[in-house]
Amino acid sequence: MNIAARSRFPVLLLLGIVFIGFILRGPIVAVAPITGQISDELALSAAQAGLLTTLPVLCFALMTPFASLFVGKAGANFATTTAILGVGVGSIVRSAGGLDATVAGTIIMGAFITVGNVVIPVIIRRDIEPTRVGIVTGAYTSSLNVGSMITTLATVPLAAAVGWRGALLTWIGFVVLAAAVWLTALGPGRAFRWGPLKPAVESAAVDTVARATGATLRPVAKPRTWLSLSAVLLSLTFGAQAFSYYGLTAWLPTILEQELGYSAGQAGTSSSIFQIAAVVGALGVPLLSQRLGVPRTFALVSALWISCPAGLLLAPAGWLAWGLLGGVAQGGGITLVFMLVVQLALSGTHARQLSAMVQGAGYAIGATAPSLIGAVHDATSTWALPIIVVLVATLVFAVAGLTGSRRASTSRT
Repeated sequence: MNIAARSRFPVLLLLGIVFIGFILRGPIVAVAPITGQISDELALSAAQAGLLTTLPVLCFALMTPFASLFVGKAGANFATTTAILGVGVGSIVRSAGGLDATVAGTIIMGAFITVGNVVIPVIIRRDIEPTRVGIVTGAYTSSLNVGSMITTLATVPLAAAVGWRGALLTWIGFVVLAAAVWLTALGPGRAFRWGPLKPAVESAAVDTVARATGATLRPVAKPRTWLSLSAVLLSLTFGAQAFSYYGLTAWLPTILEQELGYSAGQAGTSSSIFQIAAVVGALGVPLLSQRLGVPRTFALVSALWISCPAGLLLAPAGWLAWGLLGGVAQGGGITLVFMLVVQLALSGTHARQLSAMVQGAGYAIGATAPSLIGAVHDATSTWALPIIVVLVATLVFAVAGLTGSRRASTSRT
């Protein structure tokens, strides 16, 4: 997109990014509040039901390298359009029949959401001026959680009215809205234009983000991403973040039902606070890190993350406080990880490799959470040990993240 187009459609572009954010998480977490209904009708165990949340995250892990290649070949605009339409197709297939259709639709959604995960940061870096990159990135990260909050709140009453298939299909409305705003912002010609992402554009994009975040890109001839201890620590940090997030998102409504006696509607409404509180973390962390520095900010976010499963374990009646603190932490945690990706990048190519490594490895870890937590619950018939599993993940987030953020602040690798 050229400068003239950027200044002509800044509001529409921002809205397009935000609405696309709604469809990159909301349709996945919409399953969580109605897991019981789906399990009863399809005769699923807890571990099998967890697959409906796990499969998209597993797609994130397995398909990130292919999504990156697709973005490079097709161009950011075409890839974004394809991601939007693909999520819509997956939504339709998921609600079209029995278990086979549900699983197939979930996989289709996961594959195209992976493309969206990869390409939206490219769009932000390419089309947003440096002084606005931070706030637009925060708005995008927040929209992931706002979409999740809306689907968590509304899916149960929708399922009561039109059944669980109809409730899940309702969220195709977000897809239509995202497509309409995206096509209006770019115009159909640009949105459907096939064109490779040029290396020069990638380098310029990374430079733009570096200027906006205050990071310094250090040139190096051949960065060895997989041999970098900082990159490994960052991947582990993102993995622990994803594990904790998807584990709680998948099973928190059920925990509130079984441990506190909430109805399905009450549980869905209550657990939505975990999603909406993330907006505070996503928007607040960049500002806080400017005052305290990334390591100290990471320490604060880690403490908040740990308090959520610890509080659920020791004082479950205080769920509202733990949900708020954990929500702020999960929104701030993912923002910090992406900030560190930029800070550690040694060049434009290295930034792309590092991002693929962190997301691929991190989502591979996160993908295990719903099924593993469900299996632990099946084996113990209580929620104490599954919550302890999440607590361990938040401790890993704290240790790996603090170590990695300190290394990023003092060294190149």
